[in-house]
Amino acid sequence: MHVPTGRYEKRTSKAVHVELLRLDESQRIKSAVTENVSPRGARVVTECICPPGKHVVVTAPQEGVKSLARVVYCQRVESSKFAVGLQLVVRVEEWGKRANHE
Repeated sequence: MHVPTGRYEKRTSKAVHVELLRLDESQRIKSAVTENVSPRGARVVTECICPPGKHVVVTAPQEGVKSLARVVYCQRVESSKFAVGLQLVVRVEEWGKRANHE
């Protein structure tokens, strides 16, 4: 039996400024930007560590996006920056539609 691996939907390279609110600390993370997005997730680069398994609210005011997301991974990419994989709790169709038209 074949077990699917990877993502269900292709991500599109897209830089969007976002705000993340860590629910466990009620603290906004500044200077966050997406590297890629899909209706089900995003990869965000930020200066703060986001522990896997925690939940955040991701907001992209210019895109009209606000969603609860689960942190899937957090990897150091530079001395003071981290790549954070987010799995959105609810599909965000706005990202998928806008990303496909660029």
